[in-house]
Amino acid sequence: MKRKDFLRSASFLAAGSLLLPELVRAAARTKVKDIGIQLYTVRKEMLADPAGTLQQLAKIGFKELESARSDKGNYYGLKPKEIRKICQDHGMRLRSGHVHVDNEWKKSIEEAAETGQEYIISSVLPSKGQTIEHYQESAENFNKLGEECKKAGLHFGYHNHDSEFETVKGQVLYDVLLKHTDPALVTMEMDLGWVVAAGHDPFGYFSKHPGRFPLWHLKDMDKTRKQSTEFGKGQVEIKRLLQHAKQAGMKHFFLEQEEYAHTAFESIQIDYDYLRKLDY
Repeated sequence: MKRKDFLRSASFLAAGSLLLPELVRAAARTKVKDIGIQLYTVRKEMLADPAGTLQQLAKIGFKELESARSDKGNYYGLKPKEIRKICQDHGMRLRSGHVHVDNEWKKSIEEAAETGQEYIISSVLPSKGQTIEHYQESAENFNKLGEECKKAGLHFGYHNHDSEFETVKGQVLYDVLLKHTDPALVTMEMDLGWVVAAGHDPFGYFSKHPGRFPLWHLKDMDKTRKQSTEFGKGQVEIKRLLQHAKQAGMKHFFLEQEEYAHTAFESIQIDYDYLRKLDY
């Protein structure tokens, strides 16, 4: 081999050795798929025109949905079979729903099973005060509810806000729930925005309780105002959270935004585009 050819080959090999690690890293990066949304994000729109709103969400690209109790019931006035069919027609799946544990609990379980959803979620504790005893009692009740849901082919779960992260007698109340609920019966749906707004570390929970958080509410938060905002404008580390999805046990996540700088649909389009451009 001539010297100039040798030098040219050597330079190509050197360049390749520099590029290879980056190519490997690029290949290992993951794109966000199956983006879900909590329908409370578009609550006014769902109450006004549920079928039309679901169609708009499908056009944006959402694939998974979580419903929320409204003045018109658990599905914004739609019957369980209606929302199931609309979702199927638009290539979406209703995965979960927030309900109230009240005198319509049995009906809520029946309706959830009829929609084909997998999870039924309580997002509030009874108003009995912020005490360790109350949280222990709630955890025991959650285990019983979990048994009921299991018989119906559903997973029962609990969704936090910020009040669960208050400390009482040296114990974080959310930790009391984790300690006294059976992971086989109670799914923890972690609202990551509220955890951060409460001044706590979701990564610490992922490390201490790996696999315990199959469902997420993914939102960005302005911690100063304690309000949700468009992705990239708050203090929640969206990309880093997704990098820890496997450790957390995350199976499904639902974008949620409760306050908007724009209209609801303009804001969720910003959020959706942010996630679609993200790789982690």
